[in-house]
Amino acid sequence: MSAEPSTKPIVIYVDADACPVKAEVYRVAERHGLDVHVVANSPIAVPRDLFIHRVVVASGPDAADDWIAERAIHGDIVITADVPLAARCVKTGASVIAPYGKPFTEASIGMALATRDLMDQLRSSGEITGGPKPFSPKDRSSFLQELDRSIMRLKRSGFGRV
Repeated sequence: MSAEPSTKPIVIYVDADACPVKAEVYRVAERHGLDVHVVANSPIAVPRDLFIHRVVVASGPDAADDWIAERAIHGDIVITADVPLAARCVKTGASVIAPYGKPFTEASIGMALATRDLMDQLRSSGEITGGPKPFSPKDRSSFLQELDRSIMRLKRSGFGRV
């Protein structure tokens, strides 16, 4: 799937379950005039703005991921901490950003998948019992910077003009 720059608006897809930066996405999307699809397995509260679309998918472990991965293409932005979903979306050419501001790219996704698999193994063997570090104001700031950078990069490439 590909998209022709200048004929495709930039769309943001949010993997909404446990996403700590939804409010930031809404603010940035409004400033840039972008549509946001907030995807979850159960109804979640979203602002009542025309550019924000709540998508409730069937329950199931990958239903939200599948919905996003089937739609996100080059010229879109996906917000997720889910590394397998990030890998699927990077493959389609979408820009993918973790909520703490790290972009997933073709160059970094292989290492991210390997690290995820290693951490899963260590957790299941009892070697590691803690989860990720708490989300911080620095993470929020890094996310906002990367989201703005990604939007500007896409606009310079010709996306977002209709």
